[in-house]
Amino acid sequence: MKYFLAIIGGGPAGYTAAEKASKAGKEVVLFEQNAVGGTCLNVGCIPTKSLLYGAKQYYNATHAQKYGVTAENVQFDFAAMQKRKTIVVRKLVAGIKQRLNNEHCTLVNGVAKVLDSIRQTWRIECNGETYEAENLMICTGSTNFVPPIHGIKENPAVWDSTDALAATELPKSIIIVGGGVIGMEFATLYHELGVPVTVIEALPTILPNLDQEVVSVLAEKYKKAGINILTETKVEKIDGDKVTANGVEYEAEKILVSVGRRANLSGLEALEGLETERGAIKIDEFCRTNLPNVYACGDVTGKIMLAHVASRQAEVAVTKLLNDQMAHDQKVNYLAIPSVVYTNPEIASVGVTESQAEEMSIPVEVRKLPMTFSGRFMAENEGETGLCKMIIDSRSNTIIGVHCIGNPCSEFIAAASCAVRNGYTLDDFQQVVFPHPTVSEILHEIV
Repeated sequence: MKYFLAIIGGGPAGYTAAEKASKAGKEVVLFEQNAVGGTCLNVGCIPTKSLLYGAKQYYNATHAQKYGVTAENVQFDFAAMQKRKTIVVRKLVAGIKQRLNNEHCTLVNGVAKVLDSIRQTWRIECNGETYEAENLMICTGSTNFVPPIHGIKENPAVWDSTDALAATELPKSIIIVGGGVIGMEFATLYHELGVPVTVIEALPTILPNLDQEVVSVLAEKYKKAGINILTETKVEKIDGDKVTANGVEYEAEKILVSVGRRANLSGLEALEGLETERGAIKIDEFCRTNLPNVYACGDVTGKIMLAHVASRQAEVAVTKLLNDQMAHDQKVNYLAIPSVVYTNPEIASVGVTESQAEEMSIPVEVRKLPMTFSGRFMAENEGETGLCKMIIDSRSNTIIGVHCIGNPCSEFIAAASCAVRNGYTLDDFQQVVFPHPTVSEILHEIV
């Protein structure tokens, strides 16, 4: 049987593409070597958020007195948290399989390898069988980057994020190498469960790609709370459970290395001439590679390594594959991609930061308010101030960036994303009605 589309990788990009193409009546084969859902669902976004929510419940219970609630002898069961995390993941994986359960979609579990292309037909080998397809979509995702640090490999004291999520017991103490999104979310998890945490970051600040005024609010709170955050500190070597950085030795039971991810290009050796850029597959605005009938979506493209970006890329690519008349309008606006850091408080942002606008020579007006201008925020976030910033292109009066810290900004950053994507002016956004009382009203207050 010859398929219309062969997809390698069953993460957010792969399963979204398979669902969309198969529902359009096209024959699709989807290859996944592990469980569908990819890194995000199985060893990333969902399991971390499940554990973080459990940690937040414990943290809130132990700090409930500021809301007039007294809770005695509050305890947590980490094994129970892990069990719940596993159940959540299994249910969601089953849900994805159900979505792909139609007569036009074939799901193959195994390691897929591209063999060759003969007469405009791609051949893929998996589990000893050969599959043929008119079009090929690469959704092979990314893997944890292992930095060239002496003593990091084959060290039982060293974890990556997958190891940390699989642990059945909390470490007595932990050093986190890398103060990016993954590192700071794990720092939040362990700190709220009472584990002493040290974060070591080589750059001058944690979360370096975010608005630094917003980040400074989090850094100050975490330092006061007892998280040891070391910036401009380079790890020189690891010896067992000891880390030497800037000539100083630090010790902890476990060392979590989270310094980013790299595109996974394994199994694609037969794609001769495939153009890459900075170690990732280069794509155009419709997610096409330089090879005929070959698309790439998700982390493997090295654009923005977020699940919702992968899903959107897949939608764009399949729309183009189907020759949909709306395909020319279906593009990914990477400047309007919202991102969230699930610390406590959360950070959410979309669009350009102040510093990025300056680098791009865009004259801007910056408006900002503490989140306490929202009545709902005041009611539910005792002792917190938060911050919301809006970056406005002063030439056109359009909103080009929004950056917030304060719970639950993750739940309303999409409204700001719509404003950035559609080029809303301040006047346009003033006409948007926000329900009262909600924390989202901060977006209306600021304009």
